[in-house]
Amino acid sequence: MLDIGDWLEKIGLSEHTQCFSEHMIDVSVLRYLTDQDLENIGIPLGHRRKILAAISSAPDPQDAAERRQVTVMFFDLVGSAALSARMDPEDLREIISAYQKCVVETVQRFDGFVARYMGDSVLVYFGYPRAHEDDAERAVRAGLELISAATALESRAPLQTRVGIATGLVVVGELIGSGDAQERSIVGQTPNLAARMQGIAEPNTVVMCESTRKLLGNLFELKDLGPKDLKGIAGPTRAWAALRASSVASRFEALHATGLTALVGRSEESEMLLRRWSRAKSGAGQVVLLSGEAGICKSRLTAALEECLANEPHVRLHFFCSPQHTDSAFYPIIGQMERAAGLLPDDTPSAKLDKLDAMLARTSTSVENATLFSEMLSLPNDGRYPALELTAEQRRQRTLDALMLQLQVLTRLSPVLVIFEDAHWSDPTSLEAFARAVDRIAGLRVLLIVTYRPEFDAPWIGRAYVTALTINRLTQIEVSAMIDHLVGDKVLPASIRQDIIGRTDGIALFVEEMTKAVLETNSDGAAGHVAAAVPLQARPVPASLHASLMARLDRLGAAKELAQIGAVIGR
Repeated sequence: MLDIGDWLEKIGLSEHTQCFSEHMIDVSVLRYLTDQDLENIGIPLGHRRKILAAISSAPDPQDAAERRQVTVMFFDLVGSAALSARMDPEDLREIISAYQKCVVETVQRFDGFVARYMGDSVLVYFGYPRAHEDDAERAVRAGLELISAATALESRAPLQTRVGIATGLVVVGELIGSGDAQERSIVGQTPNLAARMQGIAEPNTVVMCESTRKLLGNLFELKDLGPKDLKGIAGPTRAWAALRASSVASRFEALHATGLTALVGRSEESEMLLRRWSRAKSGAGQVVLLSGEAGICKSRLTAALEECLANEPHVRLHFFCSPQHTDSAFYPIIGQMERAAGLLPDDTPSAKLDKLDAMLARTSTSVENATLFSEMLSLPNDGRYPALELTAEQRRQRTLDALMLQLQVLTRLSPVLVIFEDAHWSDPTSLEAFARAVDRIAGLRVLLIVTYRPEFDAPWIGRAYVTALTINRLTQIEVSAMIDHLVGDKVLPASIRQDIIGRTDGIALFVEEMTKAVLETNSDGAAGHVAAAVPLQARPVPASLHASLMARLDRLGAAKELAQIGAVIGR
């Protein structure tokens, strides 16, 4: 344990002691502080840099390995042996160094951990030392970006790379070696599987195993490579190549590609949303703030409202924030506009501009505002728009004004349903845009629904036209009804049902994933014969929940160890 005041005094910043807790802090907690964390508690920029530098240079408090679900990635530079045969060693060293720097910069953007360099190969972990609920997605996005970045590197010979990805349980974290050779060991089949995936990848492709693919839903366009016989891996292993990110609108939609589970226990919330919609249609604009922990049904509730309004004339605007784009200005707004205009990845710049013009013509958008929107979408100006001589701040403010005007025009044509998903991941500029909408919504035909997790502090609570609603956990009766919907006509012993109810604590996502995991224990779908023989407490957590739960644990800081001890003792 460490007194934070003493630590700050040692690095000459004792005046910030009150910004932190007055209690003792485990040294390991410091390693997870980010620049944003320090800014949020009022530390000035220069002092933040000094604190982060001290944290990064501090020795780890202990070498404690732990069992985790990790997505492991292998990057390999193609043809390095051929390069070494025809290039001067110094020139080759420059190429390898540039390549490794490119890997580090790309991986760090997705919060991955570069574990080891092996000549022209790099081993990377996603899910360690800090887990995220979307580690598999981060790994694939990082792999696709790295291929593009490596291809764009200036080199005497075009660079190609192969990427292999696998997800599974490992033991990771124990320090081995010393000095420059010191690294975090990882034990388990997953690293070997990732290496084998890299070995079968074609140049400039990302190949993953089935365990990773299952965690991605429809987030990416994939090519099934079929079963592969891999050295050191028992039995054929199915492999998939990631082609590109899919055009699916939301993570919720992508991760529920096989259909939505029936909405249970939310009738009062659904009726309230319909009442607010009725008010909004009459011109009394409404805002509903839906707050709740991850997996509690926020997105499912908005999806149910959209189903109810499917046959009713209205305009729907759906904005999705992303945990990987919290610093990307206008990210959810750009996504909505691209979908509304029908922009496709393979469209030429001219075709994209044509589609944008067609969409904006429906709202009689001025040519100046069309210019701002095209710039926001990073589309090249082919001469159809005037050049706007504006400073960055002027362009930002004008774009915010143009977005608000766009919404006002839409409300004159039809009632508008606006859904702003996962505001806790919003970038500051988009949040400002929606704050403007909230300020002016009272006289518009708009229902704005904002979903977010409890850590987000919604600034609009208290206004007459704003309804704040916290989504609570399901009751045991509601959980049992949800299990009935999932099980259908399959057999599920009463003891297993009670185990699911007890372990999932009324969180809808946990109920869904735990029940599906039980049903999958037997290939014919009759889970009772197999599941009844093994207590649910003895079965592993479903892979789809592992990352989410570990991410919650990692956020506990020093309390994480207490939670782990408690888990051994029992509920």
